[in-house]
Amino acid sequence: MAKRNYIFNTIPSVYELYGFQQIETPAQETLQTLMGKYGEEGDKLLFKILNSGDYLSKVTDEQLTERNTLRLASSICEKGLRYDLTVPFARYVVMHREELQMPFKRYQVQPVWRADRPQKGRYREFYQFDGDVVGSDSLLNEVELMQIVDTVFRRFGVRVEIKINNRKILTGIAEVIGAADKIVDITVAIDKLDKIGIDAVNDELRQDGLTEEQIAKLQPIILLEGTNEEKLNTIAEVLKDSETGLKGVEELRYIFSTLNSQTSNLNSQITFDLTLARGLSYYTGAIFEVKALDTPMGSILGGGRYDNLTGIFGMPGLSGVGISFGIDRIYDVLNALDLYPKDALQTTQVLFINFGQTETAYCMPIAAKVREAGIRTEIFPDAAKMKKQMAYANAKQIPYVVLAGESEIAEGKVTLKNMTTGEQQMLTAEELVQSIKS
Repeated sequence: MAKRNYIFNTIPSVYELYGFQQIETPAQETLQTLMGKYGEEGDKLLFKILNSGDYLSKVTDEQLTERNTLRLASSICEKGLRYDLTVPFARYVVMHREELQMPFKRYQVQPVWRADRPQKGRYREFYQFDGDVVGSDSLLNEVELMQIVDTVFRRFGVRVEIKINNRKILTGIAEVIGAADKIVDITVAIDKLDKIGIDAVNDELRQDGLTEEQIAKLQPIILLEGTNEEKLNTIAEVLKDSETGLKGVEELRYIFSTLNSQTSNLNSQITFDLTLARGLSYYTGAIFEVKALDTPMGSILGGGRYDNLTGIFGMPGLSGVGISFGIDRIYDVLNALDLYPKDALQTTQVLFINFGQTETAYCMPIAAKVREAGIRTEIFPDAAKMKKQMAYANAKQIPYVVLAGESEIAEGKVTLKNMTTGEQQMLTAEELVQSIKS
């Protein structure tokens, strides 16, 4: 928890520098809110909650013997655990639209649930840390979100690569190869390139109904190389007959050029990655993904522009863009690279040794003064052997121990021991506070 709290305390401070406010939403949402927002694969990973009471009362014998899981679930489950924080946020915005000042910038850190197979970096329950801006079409929002990402990982000391693409470009590609109706299939397949390789991606495209000619046209696009500018120039030429595709290229040019003008302030690599598709179906513009450069790990952040997410709740036309930090994966990255500051992991700073009832009564008001100074302090509860109390201090990596026996009490002082150097000094309560703080 000390490590997790270090992460939880670092990210909000960066969000707040950019004017974001915190909200929370319930763990449960109606399935009507959740279903159909994450694509077919996402729907399969939703945890569904059985209705309260006699949930089988309205189910017919025919439905039970039919064993149609999806149909049965719709009868006995009305709610599910949230899959991410973005769809609940869209519902929140629509419900409170009369109260919110647009553009509305929010951040949110809460657990989400996915009925997935647990493995390294992939969990059934995990925290997300989202930041979104709604009510503004400006690409400056995308730029600022990338600056937030860069600042957060610089504070963590993690070198990262920020990958950027645009769904309009992917839509344009589907148009120019004559497979506009296959955009979702194409993007889902391309999204898996890093995981399964080009041959398996091509097999998946064949299964999705693309012709060999269409797949052949996709190859040079999928395997694009060069600088960000060179890639954009190549794609612009390929998409010269697609208005949607060229709009995507134009948007990325603005984001890259604006970020490049801030190059001296950026610590991260910024890369145009055409294979980045983000499998979620609600993205409509720029899409983002972040990977750590110095340790193998999946995506530690994702996000993008969604132009009409609130439309599903009766509020069309409200544009939004957001990012989501994968807290548990960031936790693993910081562990792997040993980047947690020591002071962030320390719980107790000072331990008062317990020599007995008289000595403890003498130490308690002094300990209170030390706590008033903001120093985390413990008094060992039992008058145990000195060796046991010192072992406790060492096991908890407490840097200072305070001792008060007959001689210290006679002088109105205590002995402060530095557990790292072994140095000891006799001090008044005021000197004790100053010594520890300095």
